[in-house]
Amino acid sequence: MPVIRFVREGRDVECYPGENLREVALREGLQLYGLKGALGNCGGCGQCITCFVEIPEGTAAQALSGRTPVEDQKLRRRPQNWRLACQALVQHSLVVLTRPQVGLADKSARLDAAMASPLPPGPTEWPAAAESADDEGADAEGGDGEGGDAGPVQAATDARPGDLPA
Repeated sequence: MPVIRFVREGRDVECYPGENLREVALREGLQLYGLKGALGNCGGCGQCITCFVEIPEGTAAQALSGRTPVEDQKLRRRPQNWRLACQALVQHSLVVLTRPQVGLADKSARLDAAMASPLPPGPTEWPAAAESADDEGADAEGGDGEGGDAGPVQAATDARPGDLPA
């Protein structure tokens, strides 16, 4: 699985390939927004530009999906290594600095330390859905929805109020 190393927070977080960076950060309880973004973000549509993240130099270009047209428009006056977390899909392990517009006293030292420690390679694939024994048993017993016992759901929908026990 890809691992996202959040520098400001000092945390490594696993995710599945193709997951949205904003959703992963919020799921893990990481502070992605400043005050303005916390009060009035767009919910991940790329319109409010409050979910800035910085991808440090030296991170593989293919670690995230390519920039979207929304990002090209909204980030035209920002550094090239800034992204909108809501528009970025994680493909490989990477290092991320959240809220780069907010100062970080020892930023270069923390980034150097984060980049020096190796990340797991990722990605792997999403887990395959395993068929359960219950599904196979239902098919063997004729549970294909054609004929046979209507089951409790159908019986409940056929009942009238006067037919139900008190």
